[in-house]
Amino acid sequence: MAGRIEDYALIGDMQTAALVCRDGTVDWLCLPRFDSHAIFAGLLGTGEHGFWRLGPAYAPGAEPPTATRRTYRGDSLILESEWDTPRGTVRVIDFMPPRDGAPQLIRIVEGVSGRVPMRSELRMRFSYGRVVPWVHKQQGRTVAVAGPDSVWFDTEAETYGKALTTYADLTVAPGDRIAFTISWEPSHKEPPALPEPEQSLVATEDFWHEWVEHCTYHGPYREAVVRSLITLKALTYAPTGGIVAAPTTSLPEDIGGVRNWDYRYTWLRDAAITLSSLLRTGYREEARAWREWLLRAVAGDPENLQIMYGIAGERELGEAELDWLPGYENSTPVRVGNGAAHQLQLDVYGEVTEALHLGHMTGLARSDYASVLQLKLIRYLEDHWNEPDEGIWEVRGPRRHFVHSKVMAWVAVDRTIKLIESGDADGPLERWKQLRDDIHRDVCEKGYDKERNTFTQSYGSQALDASLLLIPQMGFLPPDDKRVIGTIEAIQRELSTSDGFILRYPTDGEDEGVDGLPGDEGAFLACSFWMADDLAMIGRVDEARKLFEKLLSLRNDLGLLAEEWDPRLQRQVGNFPQAFSHVPLIDTALRLTASGAYGG
Repeated sequence: MAGRIEDYALIGDMQTAALVCRDGTVDWLCLPRFDSHAIFAGLLGTGEHGFWRLGPAYAPGAEPPTATRRTYRGDSLILESEWDTPRGTVRVIDFMPPRDGAPQLIRIVEGVSGRVPMRSELRMRFSYGRVVPWVHKQQGRTVAVAGPDSVWFDTEAETYGKALTTYADLTVAPGDRIAFTISWEPSHKEPPALPEPEQSLVATEDFWHEWVEHCTYHGPYREAVVRSLITLKALTYAPTGGIVAAPTTSLPEDIGGVRNWDYRYTWLRDAAITLSSLLRTGYREEARAWREWLLRAVAGDPENLQIMYGIAGERELGEAELDWLPGYENSTPVRVGNGAAHQLQLDVYGEVTEALHLGHMTGLARSDYASVLQLKLIRYLEDHWNEPDEGIWEVRGPRRHFVHSKVMAWVAVDRTIKLIESGDADGPLERWKQLRDDIHRDVCEKGYDKERNTFTQSYGSQALDASLLLIPQMGFLPPDDKRVIGTIEAIQRELSTSDGFILRYPTDGEDEGVDGLPGDEGAFLACSFWMADDLAMIGRVDEARKLFEKLLSLRNDLGLLAEEWDPRLQRQVGNFPQAFSHVPLIDTALRLTASGAYGG
């Protein structure tokens, strides 16, 4: 059975990623890309769907022992797990080298004290646990083959096969280091080069330390910010610059429910706010690469802007259900692909334009096509901003006039006006100023409840929505506007959980609500960070700091966050780790540091 979501660690090579549980089990790995089929899918099923455990040996029928402690090696993505056993202490070092050839997952067993019996159990199952590969020896190496894929297993330890699983038993003493490596290669090609685990370890550590040195943030929350930045870098697909929302699919927002989605794609919204955080912490190269990805993905068809694309810019992300997988803690269906790709979400135009604007303001090298794209997006919005849409949360119910969507349409027009006023683009300035005023007036007249002094989720609705917290952050209204303060206070009253975190919007239990889905969900972590931001903006900085530090306490022992926090079960839920949680963590840290709101 898979561990709790927060029991997992992330390792990756900026093209794919693996999740490693506290007991030393890799329960999730897709090869060769984030969105490829999984060869270890135990996370969404059972051990029969693929895993790789490496840890102290244990008695048949017993539970594998969990690590006594674990950490990342410095500011890197190299995981070190240690077990204290009755016979001594042993360490396992897990990492994936930044790719220069075949993708590799390397695991090094290191003896620390005593003599510790260890076991490697490798059960590869291709196509998300559905296909048992042909495992055999070739040129003295173990290889698993199924269709177009081959995975090569290399180790100095003696291996044997049993029950469609490859085992290795060994005993390690102080100073012993035994490496295990799997490498992927298309099955029709020559075998990948023999791994060099120790050299790869040094190179991987050097890569991460050099990358972190570019970080310009040195405030009181540096540890949390740097770990979040490393996580965002790990979610970047290096060949194209695309950024996945998370490296997993179908980790539930509601344990046992149906709110299970595939996040291994590039949402324009998530990627745009990620770019914002990277730019403000010194990472221009990643921002430039994302802008180039955007221009390629949208090229030739900006009027049909999708909310998400594949990591190389693919448009077709057809959704399917994997009925042979029982789901994480029986949360079904397990989905791959994402049917929301072709939804209309007008807020995306604002997020993309804001990201391009920020790149322009922070000195990112000018791109003429980026300016052309921005102008085309506004021409589209001119004709469509007043249409209903599915909104930021990708509701699968009827379209509505979501207030946040209109606000972000205003942002798109406002930032484009600023581009024209700077002299870096030409456009109908006066006409678009009038458009900006029209959108602003429409929102304030139709999306605001005067009696309750709060903006609402959509026109004519009484419900609230945490995305309204972005109104002051986007500059739509100043923080001291009574309507802004009223909205913040209303959301605190109506969308707060018992422990003070923020829900996205009301859900209706077993009845279908605004999102067209049954069931409830946890507190949405990004929204809770937005609340901390807003509290700081309206002068309630002590309250903001306390909420922020409470949010930091939800991170797992390695500093990682999923999408949501379940206040009933007191655990993380949703896909993991989630870019849309780590980005606002960075943003709030920057805001609080600038305000001097930290306690020290």
